Amino acid sequence: MPPGQLGARPDRPIFVLGCPRSGTTVLRLMLNAHHRIAMPAETKFLLPAYMARCEFGDLRVRKNRRALAEWITERKETRFGTLGLDAAEIVREIVAGPPTLGSALAIVFRAHARQCGKPRWGDKRPSYLRHVGTLVRMFPDAQFVHLVRDGRDCVASMEEAPWYRQDVHHAISAWREAIDTGRRLATRLDYDAYYELQYERLVADPADELIRLCGFLGEEFDPAMTRPQGLVEPTIPAQRREHARGTGDLITSSRIGMWAQRLDPWEISLAEAAFGERLAEYGYEPSGLPRPSAAQLARFGKTSTHRRMAQRKADLRERWQRHHEPGPVESLLIMEPAVPEPSAP
Repeated sequence: MPPGQLGARPDRPIFVLGCPRSGTTVLRLMLNAHHRIAMPAETKFLLPAYMARCEFGDLRVRKNRRALAEWITERKETRFGTLGLDAAEIVREIVAGPPTLGSALAIVFRAHARQCGKPRWGDKRPSYLRHVGTLVRMFPDAQFVHLVRDGRDCVASMEEAPWYRQDVHHAISAWREAIDTGRRLATRLDYDAYYELQYERLVADPADELIRLCGFLGEEFDPAMTRPQGLVEPTIPAQRREHARGTGDLITSSRIGMWAQRLDPWEISLAEAAFGERLAEYGYEPSGLPRPSAAQLARFGKTSTHRRMAQRKADLRERWQRHHEPGPVESLLIMEPAVPEPSAP
């Protein structure tokens, strides 16, 4: 079915991803404002559960499903508590559900959507961009929405984030990797599985961009998506309030181009040199600053190479785990009857 035409299966998961500080929180809130889509604040059990899947054993064994369910619901690190679900009931659902990891994880998100009175669920984490293959293994029919922002603004925002512990070289690498990963995904995933939009256009004309996005998702546009401010406090956990600060005025162009004031000239020139033609491809104007020194480029190259090597090691570990995983991971959940839909405002 061509993009923009309605009729997508109402149970297809939606994953929002992108470089850190690219506006994915704003987009998540917009999607969560849709009367059919439940998109909770970031959880931290989906990827960790997948990485630990060999530890849970064969999920055809009932006690192993229970161990997985309790791992999801009892550990503070998973942020299960932010979903507002009854842990005991979720454990019962997982134990009674299909014996695959994807099924167990989908049960949690489906229960959250059901509690919100919505038929469709999604999840958002910037890091999902590096793990799309994993998500496709568990949810083959998933749809991925990649939000792109000017890399210099992302770098400036990362450097100022209280949780960011790395230097500017890592921040620059992160944006370049995100763009290159998006390029690969655009060629490897089906046309109705991957969608890309730009932060600057989203905040400049939210209705137009969200109409297009809803067309990709197979959903009717909901005007409430352009007014998500009231959802900020209830849906963001306390430990992320600092990250949410400033999102009370979500749809604003005031943060576009902040890199010009917040980055040092050498950081700007290094970022532009590292990004190459990627900035121009998205219509971002260069600063006109001279190229960085050879020493600065060499230091960045060292960081970039180190990150590539770390990713290759992670890929090798993943391949080994696939050969030793105790059972299938694909979700086998059968779509539930549609939840009665409230009228869109």
